[in-house]
Amino acid sequence: MRKAIALFASARRNGNTGKLIDWIADDLDMPIINLSEKVISPYDYDHKNINDDFISVMNQLLDYEIIIFVTPVYWYGPSAQMKIFIDRTSDFLDVDELKDIGRKLRNKTAYIACTSISDDADNSFLNSLKNTFEYLGMKYGGYVHANCENGYNPTEYKDEVNKFVRSINEAKIV
Repeated sequence: MRKAIALFASARRNGNTGKLIDWIADDLDMPIINLSEKVISPYDYDHKNINDDFISVMNQLLDYEIIIFVTPVYWYGPSAQMKIFIDRTSDFLDVDELKDIGRKLRNKTAYIACTSISDDADNSFLNSLKNTFEYLGMKYGGYVHANCENGYNPTEYKDEVNKFVRSINEAKIV
């Protein structure tokens, strides 16, 4: 089982959030899945979208013990790409042949890497993700936030990123 992977969800791959996760991924030597490069349809009660990229992305994530959810904070929530991905986890509750896949999320550890134009990540944003992780049986490892109100300036959050990377490196894998 490999240690960590990032699930990136932003409209701009080379924007502030992309730069933040590239830094973290470089320090952790981990891959990044860019959801904008995938075809993942919104949740559908009839599951007509079952053949899109969602299940293949999820299968990639399941090879790792730590999943870093990476998104800018938009209107107190995750990006549309991340929201659609999270909504699709409902497939694992509804489709009998997928339930075993969904159960494999249990005991994985979820982290959050995010950017916004605020001093810190909004609590409603963090809680929506933390509650999702708890519902899925995932452990919550923590988050790192970059205030990009004045653009991407890594010297402003270097200590927080280094602490975040250290916590992932030191995470005990069961």
